[in-house]
Amino acid sequence: MRRRIVDRLTAWSPVLLLGGLAALTYWLDAQIASQPARRDGSSRHDPDLYVDSFRATTFATNGQVSQSLSAKRAEHFPDDDSIEFTAPQVVLTEPGRARLSVAADKPAVPAARDVITFTGSVRAVRDGAAPGADGAAGNLTDGPGGPVTVTTDYLRVMPKQGRAETPRAVTIEESRGIIHAVGMELDNQAKTLKLKSGVRGTFQPSPPAK
Repeated sequence: MRRRIVDRLTAWSPVLLLGGLAALTYWLDAQIASQPARRDGSSRHDPDLYVDSFRATTFATNGQVSQSLSAKRAEHFPDDDSIEFTAPQVVLTEPGRARLSVAADKPAVPAARDVITFTGSVRAVRDGAAPGADGAAGNLTDGPGGPVTVTTDYLRVMPKQGRAETPRAVTIEESRGIIHAVGMELDNQAKTLKLKSGVRGTFQPSPPAK
């Protein structure tokens, strides 16, 4: 009699195991479903603070403006502690260096404290500068070439270092011609523009000085 009971329990053990797992799954699901949803907005990517017509300015030691960041709107998101700028523009006006401005039509999110990533239709303009004609590492001098305009769809800007870079396709235009390339590093302090690869276009040399 005892052996018959043991045999029956052995035969039913897989069924009992599956039934126990099903009951455990149901209990866990009920526990999760019974927890009320958080209504503080922390699980959503919603702003908790915004500023319209945002503008931040940095001054040099002599009191003149050296950097400025402006946007139609600045929003802070508590879920990841990020800040998003709508229609952003950065302007570098350090004494003794050409003015450099960068603007984009899509929101920009700072990747770090001193790095801002621009996407969309990005346009950077450096006043009174021209890239070198070799298409690799030119000297940006305040010569007759006039302002240099750089357009791309992705640009990382480091305002404190006066640098901008991109691994994407770029177009550089100024009064003497136009150049297309892939990858660029612009150093406003050293007055250099380095193009990485795929350099092509037309560029007329400056006329000799009289």
